[in-house]
Amino acid sequence: MPEPGERSPRIWRVLATHTVLALAAAALPAQQRGAVRPPAEPGSEISVALVTIGPGRLSWERFGHNAIWVRDPSIGLDAIYNYGLFSFQQESFLLRFIQGRMQYWMQGLPAEPHLRFYIAQDRTVWVQDLNLTPRERLALRDSLRWNERPENRFYRYDYYRDNCSTRVRDALDRVLGHRLRDATQDRPTGTTYRFHTQRLTTPDPLLYTGLLLGLGQPVDRPITAWEEMFLPLKVREQVARLTVTDAQGRETPLVSGERTLYTSTLPPERTTPPNWVPWYLLLGVALAAVLMASARAGRRSRAGRLGYIALSLTLMLAIGLVGVVLAGLWLFTDHAFSYRNENLFLCNPLALGVAVLIPFATTGSSWAQAPARFLTLLLGGLGVVGLLVKLQPLFRQANGPIIALALPVLLALAITAKWQATSSPPRPRDSSP
Repeated sequence: MPEPGERSPRIWRVLATHTVLALAAAALPAQQRGAVRPPAEPGSEISVALVTIGPGRLSWERFGHNAIWVRDPSIGLDAIYNYGLFSFQQESFLLRFIQGRMQYWMQGLPAEPHLRFYIAQDRTVWVQDLNLTPRERLALRDSLRWNERPENRFYRYDYYRDNCSTRVRDALDRVLGHRLRDATQDRPTGTTYRFHTQRLTTPDPLLYTGLLLGLGQPVDRPITAWEEMFLPLKVREQVARLTVTDAQGRETPLVSGERTLYTSTLPPERTTPPNWVPWYLLLGVALAAVLMASARAGRRSRAGRLGYIALSLTLMLAIGLVGVVLAGLWLFTDHAFSYRNENLFLCNPLALGVAVLIPFATTGSSWAQAPARFLTLLLGGLGVVGLLVKLQPLFRQANGPIIALALPVLLALAITAKWQATSSPPRPRDSSP
């Protein structure tokens, strides 16, 4: 048998061999990982989300809002890119607004204070994380930063075709290879621009009536799901339904997760417009009844006649001035959705002529009586035409409430103007013996 002294060098050699092999085996996977793993793809560190803001209290907040939230820690970016910025103090804002040539701009704003601003306004805030590929995230970030430059940020605002929401829709659609457009541009919705305008402005009857008056036939054509995304909440809805191809080539939902940062205490938006035609008709009939009552009083006393003059003058000034605005929007501005407005049958600038003639015709001036009767009959006839053309498919404007409000007044004026013209003004009683 070998001696103990002779076995020691062999043992140490075996132990040393096993140690080297163990270290080599431990080091091999690390070397292989370093050699096989590719560098991170550009854009991997970027995250993108769609932010949707619910309706607010102010008139320009009724339709909601949206923006794109981009975070890129590699360059310290945490911004919400907002396309709906305007200022009442900007140069020629009022003139541009009247002309329909409003200049809005986009800008990336710090995310946290921007979100706090909307929450302080008591507006619901939703955030949808988007499952974009690194290349798409990088392309979107670069596109938004380019768009933010001073020379690129301004754009001609259009309420329905080029607003804050359609700009967000288009920015997402471009990086998705127009997949959003392809999925929605031919899909009917059964709605119109006016349908959504009426349901969203219901909380503000004056705004509701003003838009009902000012918007013409173009807002009454059927729109597709692509066009319906002029509303931020419709962008949120369509984005949630869309599937895309991920980095591994698999079909996956575009929205990887959604969260609600804040829920408003305001009433939820209506899903359909209200039917207020009976209320407009009731108001129109009431005005017509008061006008006819004042006309009867005017045939008996001078005070009654003055009351009739004041009321008819006020109504004709209001109708005539509205008609001037409607005609001006059509003829002299870029407000394309106010063109071909059938409300001109009911609110015609000729009413201003009646406003001028009525005081003279009613107080016995013979030169004014025939023109006043002619114009009031013409206005009443135009109102009836405005009602009858609804039987023709070419006249599809949804202006039933305006007809219900204005037509009774026009007919009452035509009747009472004839009364006043055929009755002489009361003369003062002779008190001499």
